[in-house]
Amino acid sequence: MLQNIINSVTGDGDGNKKMKRETAAAAGKRRKIEGSVVLMKKNVLDFNDFNASVLDRVHELLGQKVSLQLISAVNADPSAFKVTFDWAEDIAIPGAFLIRNNHHSQFYLKSLTLEDVPGQGRIHFVCNSWVYPADQYKNDRVFFSNKTYLPSETPAPLLKYRKEELVNLRGDGTGELQEWDRVYDYAYYNDLGNPDEDLKNARPVLGGSREHPYPRRGRTGRPPTETDPNSESRVKLLMSLNIYVPRDDRFGHLKMSDFLAYGVKSIAQFLKPELESIFDSTPNEFDSIQDVHKLYEGGIKLPGGLLENIRDNVPAELLKQIFPTDGEGLLKYPMPQVIKEDRSAWRTDEEFAREMLAGVNPVNIRRLEEFPPASKLDPKVYGDQASTITKEHIENSIDGLSIDEAINSNKLFILDHHDAIMPYLRRINSTSTKTYATRTILFLKNDGTLKPLVIELSLPHPEGDQFGAISKVYTPAAEGVESSIWQLAKAYVAVNDSGNHQLISHWLNTHAVIEPFVIATNRQLSVLHPIHKLLHPHFRDTMNINAFGRQVVINAGGILEATVFPAKYSMEISSAVYKNWVFPEQALPADLIKRGMAVKDSSSPHGLHLLIEDYPYAVDGLEIWSAINKWVADYCSFYYKSDDIVQNDSELQSWWKELREEGHGDKKDEPWWPKMRTREELIETCTTIIWIASALHAALNFGQFPYAGYHPNRPTKSRQFMPEKGTPEYEELKSDPDKVFLKTITAQLQTLLGISLIEILSRHSSDELYLGQRDTPEWTLDAEALEAFERFGQKLAGIEDRIIKMNNDKRWKNRVGPVKVPYTLLYPTSEGGITGKGIPNSVSI
Repeated sequence: MLQNIINSVTGDGDGNKKMKRETAAAAGKRRKIEGSVVLMKKNVLDFNDFNASVLDRVHELLGQKVSLQLISAVNADPSAFKVTFDWAEDIAIPGAFLIRNNHHSQFYLKSLTLEDVPGQGRIHFVCNSWVYPADQYKNDRVFFSNKTYLPSETPAPLLKYRKEELVNLRGDGTGELQEWDRVYDYAYYNDLGNPDEDLKNARPVLGGSREHPYPRRGRTGRPPTETDPNSESRVKLLMSLNIYVPRDDRFGHLKMSDFLAYGVKSIAQFLKPELESIFDSTPNEFDSIQDVHKLYEGGIKLPGGLLENIRDNVPAELLKQIFPTDGEGLLKYPMPQVIKEDRSAWRTDEEFAREMLAGVNPVNIRRLEEFPPASKLDPKVYGDQASTITKEHIENSIDGLSIDEAINSNKLFILDHHDAIMPYLRRINSTSTKTYATRTILFLKNDGTLKPLVIELSLPHPEGDQFGAISKVYTPAAEGVESSIWQLAKAYVAVNDSGNHQLISHWLNTHAVIEPFVIATNRQLSVLHPIHKLLHPHFRDTMNINAFGRQVVINAGGILEATVFPAKYSMEISSAVYKNWVFPEQALPADLIKRGMAVKDSSSPHGLHLLIEDYPYAVDGLEIWSAINKWVADYCSFYYKSDDIVQNDSELQSWWKELREEGHGDKKDEPWWPKMRTREELIETCTTIIWIASALHAALNFGQFPYAGYHPNRPTKSRQFMPEKGTPEYEELKSDPDKVFLKTITAQLQTLLGISLIEILSRHSSDELYLGQRDTPEWTLDAEALEAFERFGQKLAGIEDRIIKMNNDKRWKNRVGPVKVPYTLLYPTSEGGITGKGIPNSVSI
């Protein structure tokens, strides 16, 4: 055990403590190196201690209790760098240090800096890690300087530590993981159900089977349930924040996600059961649109008992965040942007269509390439699922063109949710949901806006799936009962689209698919590796938010099942859609081409010609994609001068192999995986990973409250079918259409739960890091990499200016629309709160 290593401690004025290491021996030619360590004690990161400063009495922690040892990056004898930080001139550069904590509690080690190292000057070690007491580890912790090395270039003394550290991070695949374990490993989604509590809460295991393929999640190693050996037992709701995630991947101390996590937990634990009991005994409906507006204007009066229970159970500082009451028991939410400027513009056909290009789910619309639209469902199982839309339904609304002419001139588009929903629809409609599988055809007008032409609502045949679908077709109407029916038809489309958005576009295609990349990167790429340094910021908090989601949002009986239309079949549907997931198609250019929204064109910006020129998500997205791609290309080209270096990079090849065979193991035999043999494949792969984690997630997440915080615009459920002529509902539709509309869409309870959730999910934390930002300017020592990153930041700033300019240009009607909400979801930076803009580096909420 090394002796006291600190001779003096000085505060540097901002709460960081500098430890001076002074010479303790006179042997040989020695001089002293001065270093500074930045530490925080445990409770700085505790929820109730936001304002705690860093260590008050550092010597308590470092003194006799913590030992450090420097390791040469050149000379293989580490003993010469004992923690006295004596400097023997015949020994070269410190490339790493070991640390042992003999204290009884953990601390957070932010960085170590050595000043005036002979021949080197300043050497900086970025640590950002929790160091637990030594008895919790098999080895002393090792931290490397911010130098970057490919495996083959690593100095021999460091190579051993580089390899050992990766072995430690992989774990041995056994046992229940504890908070101090630093293990990244894979598991199936087998912890969503809770069959021990009630068999109706059993859910299929997702991942590991042909029937239910899925990306892998982080392993926790909890024991199986008693009822089902294949399902993992769950953490009790009260302990939700303690679900295992490697400690350095948990939410940071300033992060409002602590608030957010507590907020979601509180909704699940206290609000949901309380509200359910109230609303079940007195089934409250919104009686009018004005009733809905009260949520944002005056507030809704809540029963006293509910408030008392909430006050007793939810920390006071959270109440304002998660349950915005005014103290008088009035529940009140911020005004969603979609109704801020105009209370009724959301009802227009133009806005309904515009949100497919610039709303919260702008990734589904496709060019119509055949008429009538066909189905890809197996006719042996599902019978005839072809569309019943005829040319008579639309030919009088397409500027005198024939259907063929309109298709050939790229004027017809479709939002098609039919095939994804139909196989589950019979089961979904056996729950409280009553809905349809929908197809919507739209026409591109000369002013660049879209006009909905027709909506088809389909149900499974009452006598069995093999008899095909029963479909009805609806066309726009401006007045009378027909206009009310058309509004309802649009609402059923919005219900389909809301479920698709939450389960597929948002959860599956960003949160779930990125987690295997987080795990593989930590297991196979050393922190010294250039690709680890490139990708690591884009993984911040992802494992934590996903673990939290499994605990209270996507679990059996969780908030998502309570608020979206597929209910208990929600996650199963996302697994069915994952069968068609193709990694290279997640790249924005490939996605636009696949959906027929763009064609390759070398004369157009970014090499693509958009068939709808005013497609805000695609226009801004291609700018961001190209900026990321240029940054990644500049960065990778500095380290990989040739394809040979890519092929011979042992860590890179292990990473890519494990990602395919383990992380996305149900897809391991797919022919479309990049082979990772060329620099071009590496650049495209890393660009796609960063795109998914940053811009794609931002485009799908931060518009949730602005657009869907007002439920009539984006209802998540429908509870009754379209009223038929000759029924009391049809008569009521004539006399009070809004009341029927509100009785059809999401009920009041689910509305409150849904709004509470998306209000939390749409917020930026105050310490968010956005695209083009890093948590330290010293993340690498390589000047070329830092200069390329600087250029990336400048490019993003230029994109911000361009977005503002386009939003102010009246020519681009889809950028603001009838609701007067400018498209800013791909505007790179933001302040904290609900802003409807900003691209965080990672899937962090």
